[in-house]
Amino acid sequence: MTAETIGTYDLVVIGSGPGGYTAAIRAAQLGMKTAIVEAAELGGICLNWGCIPTKALLRSAEIYTLMRRAGEFGLSSGDADYDWPRVIRRSREVAERMNKGVAFLMKKNGIDVHAGRGRIGEKPGTVEIGDARIGARNIMIATGGRPRMIPGITPDGERILTSREAMTLPRRPDRMIIVGAGAIGVEFAYFYASFGTKVTLVEMLPQLLPVEDEEISKELSRAFTKKGIVSRVSTKVASLKREGDAVQAALSGPAGEETVEADVALIAIGVTGNVEDIGLERAKVHHERGFIQVDAHMRTSVPGIVAIGDVVGPPLLAHVASAEGIVAVETLAERDRPGMDYRKVPGCTYCHPQVASVGLTEKAARERGYEVKVGKFPFRALGKAVAAGETDGLAKVVLEARYGEVLGIHVIGAEATEMIAEASLALAGEATAETIMGTIHAHPTMAEAILEATANALGESINI
Repeated sequence: MTAETIGTYDLVVIGSGPGGYTAAIRAAQLGMKTAIVEAAELGGICLNWGCIPTKALLRSAEIYTLMRRAGEFGLSSGDADYDWPRVIRRSREVAERMNKGVAFLMKKNGIDVHAGRGRIGEKPGTVEIGDARIGARNIMIATGGRPRMIPGITPDGERILTSREAMTLPRRPDRMIIVGAGAIGVEFAYFYASFGTKVTLVEMLPQLLPVEDEEISKELSRAFTKKGIVSRVSTKVASLKREGDAVQAALSGPAGEETVEADVALIAIGVTGNVEDIGLERAKVHHERGFIQVDAHMRTSVPGIVAIGDVVGPPLLAHVASAEGIVAVETLAERDRPGMDYRKVPGCTYCHPQVASVGLTEKAARERGYEVKVGKFPFRALGKAVAAGETDGLAKVVLEARYGEVLGIHVIGAEATEMIAEASLALAGEATAETIMGTIHAHPTMAEAILEATANALGESINI
């Protein structure tokens, strides 16, 4: 029996993550009749099982660490302790609250929400949801991604985990292996180590946070070593298997062959797009290696079908998905909108010390042929950092030497993920060193580190 079309929309968004729901709201603002199709929870993985609940966990770790340092600040809180189930429960409560917030936004903006797995319809201009079908003048694919797996290693959810299980373990493990030292792996390493888990962090590439500036990654490695986290870089996992109530990882790296045993292992090697079973083949939407191919305005190979977020590939960040969603919608609405410029996307890692950056690393700038000036300023020379007891870290500024254009800004230290907004604005506005130097920074603040690093690049340092 052929399904009847039960309504037609100007835009149907398949997936309600940060990109999908942001795009739907912007479409509604522009007068487009809009619907969202969601197979699981409103807000997608980021809100329910990623960005938001993990930050709640990290906040608990941060506060617990500060409680244990109370004596440094002339305070006494007795013996600091934690309630593990309550830590996990609070994280879930935060996600649930945000989920309800997205539902409210859908209602407020008049966006219809259809529960079920959405697929591009066999009939052109339709989206199928089970046995139902809705009309779609335009379709947005925002189906997100899922953890990428190591060939031959299958998570069991008990001893070999993905990030989803790592967020809700009923008991804190004494020992943990984390495979992959990108943002996800590094954040979980900090979280578990803060509560006493002995963490071994394994990374195939030569540094923690491979996308970050080498100097920043070295600083993070030093900080992690002080926390007792064992880092194995340039190291491959030859095998990972469950052995009773433990897991064993056979590692191969600069130290030779070694076997590491732990209670659990977390696979955090990246993300692949959810391109399966959503009708891409029948619609002839081009995709390869797990990601949909799009142009700078998020248009796919098929007119009227756009795609955004993790399903289109790196950078795999919630704020990128949201920006892509707005670009895609305004393009469909025939607004004069610039395409995505991924050179100006900030990246944040919420471990401690935090890491944040935007633009080119020093190495990348030199490889692209720029003559550069580099300035650095350590947090230990920063008044606010000393007062706050947060002296680990530094700010680093990469400038084009002749005109002083800001090419990249990199920060490791307390509040780095908040400070990076200034750096992002600098790149978005094609600012120069003169712009930063001419901006009066409030004192005492952590953000002064960016000003001081810029002055250092120009040979005009005041406080170091």
